[in-house]
Amino acid sequence: MFELAIKKLKEAQKIVFVTGAGISQESGIPTFRGKDGLWRNYDAMKLATIDAFYENPKLVWEWYNERRKNIFSAKPNLGHKAIAELEKFVKVIILTQNIDGLHQRAGSTKVLELHGSIIEIKCTVCKFKNKILTEFTNIPPLCKCGNILRPNVVWFGEPLPQDTWQEAMIHSSNCDIMIIAGTSLVVSPANTLPLYAKQNNAFLIELNPEKTMMSSDMDLSVRSTSVIALPQLLSIFK
Repeated sequence: MFELAIKKLKEAQKIVFVTGAGISQESGIPTFRGKDGLWRNYDAMKLATIDAFYENPKLVWEWYNERRKNIFSAKPNLGHKAIAELEKFVKVIILTQNIDGLHQRAGSTKVLELHGSIIEIKCTVCKFKNKILTEFTNIPPLCKCGNILRPNVVWFGEPLPQDTWQEAMIHSSNCDIMIIAGTSLVVSPANTLPLYAKQNNAFLIELNPEKTMMSSDMDLSVRSTSVIALPQLLSIFK
């Protein structure tokens, strides 16, 4: 199977990556699930909702301020860098569930952020939207129009940006290889992307230390972390 995967990789014209929290966790960014998913005795998954935000915007913003501080201090790891360097050899598209911008900081040029960006802030009422790279001292921060600002991220229960999602489906449907790295594929609708690729007879490769609910659908499952597996994948092209 490894020989077939190497052959497919070398012949590929377009590789699509679907990345999740696992690749960023290796840069020191905590995940929502598991032991990292609790923050000051609050369930992080319950904080990331529009209801929680309107019920207690100060609390939610304290959490996001802390997350932003952590993300700003984090650096792209060898996995991020390997994906970026792969662009020298083949067309690469990244469909990421992460909101941290580490793929772009590593040098990747085509990144679709399915769940938005924690770096970008938008108003809850007016059309203000901008990237802000500093902490907020006044919590919750207010827009010039007087209404509350929020991170431009997709919270649980909210739809994905439709233009981004449509483009993600198109890329998934016309790639030669899809590499799923650092995601357990439990969050919908991002977990349907491999199905679009499979329908187009793309070769599916999963990089994850643990078995996932879609491992049986993969052409190759590599039980390793992105930091280890992605540089090895890059070496195939070199």
